[in-house]
Amino acid sequence: MDFSQPPKRSRRFYAALAIIATAILMLLAALVCQPLVPSVPSTPPAVDPAKLEEHVKKLTVDFYPRSFEHRAKLERTAAYIVEEFKAAGAQVSIQDVVVDAEHYKNVVARFGPANGRLLVIGAHYDSHGATPGADDNASGIAGLLELAHLLGQSEPARPIELVAYTLEEPPHFRSPRMGSVWHARSLKEAGRDVELMLSLEMIGYFSDRPGSQAYPLAAMKLGYPDRGNFIALVGQFGDFGASRSVKAAMSGASELPVYSLNAPSLVQGVDFSDHRSYWAQGYPALMVTDTSFMRNPNYHRAGDTFDKLDYQRMAMVVQAVYAVAKRPEET
Repeated sequence: MDFSQPPKRSRRFYAALAIIATAILMLLAALVCQPLVPSVPSTPPAVDPAKLEEHVKKLTVDFYPRSFEHRAKLERTAAYIVEEFKAAGAQVSIQDVVVDAEHYKNVVARFGPANGRLLVIGAHYDSHGATPGADDNASGIAGLLELAHLLGQSEPARPIELVAYTLEEPPHFRSPRMGSVWHARSLKEAGRDVELMLSLEMIGYFSDRPGSQAYPLAAMKLGYPDRGNFIALVGQFGDFGASRSVKAAMSGASELPVYSLNAPSLVQGVDFSDHRSYWAQGYPALMVTDTSFMRNPNYHRAGDTFDKLDYQRMAMVVQAVYAVAKRPEET
């Protein structure tokens, strides 16, 4: 007997095991990356890149710095957001956020009917420390403001709340003090049925340079681009249906590539924004992001200035989010 080779039965067993393991890995990769989601074509209205730049410049220059230590600048930022929301035709309200006896503000803009399953789209307007915070997160607020103007021109069939959050950045991040925690908790206490929440977290930095995109796990390089020329959709493991639906709408709205990831929070960056506040209340929530520090070398630095952003591609992101807001309500 040739003892150098395993018995045929064993070889067949190991071959079958390898096939099963490969199939499981492929299924897992399909769930995590969702590479084969068909686009749903749409033609959203144009978004003016110059208007996006105007908003970002206003927030990063006129209202600099927007950190919690600079209350007066936060107040001016909130007032500017209120003014823009009202100009868009929204019903605007202020949600009080009380931290250590100090009062901060979430700004809420409502569109569509009063009743029905709610779509929440939000972005935080505070910045980290003394940084200008152009990408983080004046870009998200600029997108939110221009989205408001689009919704004001074409009333949505579903109820939508656009929310500008206070106190997302440290030292309040991952704490009950975050403005988004207050908003998510108020929806739960009111018994609101939330269809979905989208967090616009850094949507303005793009790069076509090879190697410009990094990932929290080395294996992700096998399924995602090495250039930071796409927008990412990030959700928790299990929210596969929400990711598929949103990805289909976003990818059909512009030429900007859309990649998605559904992963547990132990993967770095998956819960690094306001969407985590809605997960805590049991609501489905996704982050729309340029991947932050995985791409942008100016993250939380003085170099995060308005001139570093790509407003053409940022406009495509707003169009993509608009397509999500206008898609038929899911049952």
